[in-house]
Amino acid sequence: MFRKVVIGGTFNMIHKGHRRILKTGLQLAKSAIIGLTSDDFASRFRVEKVIPYEKRRENLEKFLRSIGKPYEIVEIMDSYGIATVDPEIDCIVVSEETLLRAEEINAIRFKKGLEKLTIVVVPILLAEDGKPISADRINSGEIDMEGRVLKR
Repeated sequence: MFRKVVIGGTFNMIHKGHRRILKTGLQLAKSAIIGLTSDDFASRFRVEKVIPYEKRRENLEKFLRSIGKPYEIVEIMDSYGIATVDPEIDCIVVSEETLLRAEEINAIRFKKGLEKLTIVVVPILLAEDGKPISADRINSGEIDMEGRVLKR
């Protein structure tokens, strides 16, 4: 079991893919740090409207409490958050889409003399139609948060 895992994201909605990543991370470690993107940082890269930080945090806390493991939510202003500086973190959980970011984090940690993180990659969940579950698809009304197809 890892000491401390880090997971980062915008978590505009807590869909099935997000729940899987979060559960995986919390099950692997004694505690977790969840990096939640600031409104400013999140809005730079999102197509859909970003729900305000406080509401995203509230929704995230509600889900995390249901898992029953220790966690801390920190606001992140960039792609790395505290993952490049916290020596207690020993694992990072990412999706296939964000694997490169985890590798960048490890390169930065190595340059700073910190241990590299164990990278755990959670496969992208597919909706009923075989395409990835994503916030964009949910927002467009194509699928719901469980990956069920809404439009035919």
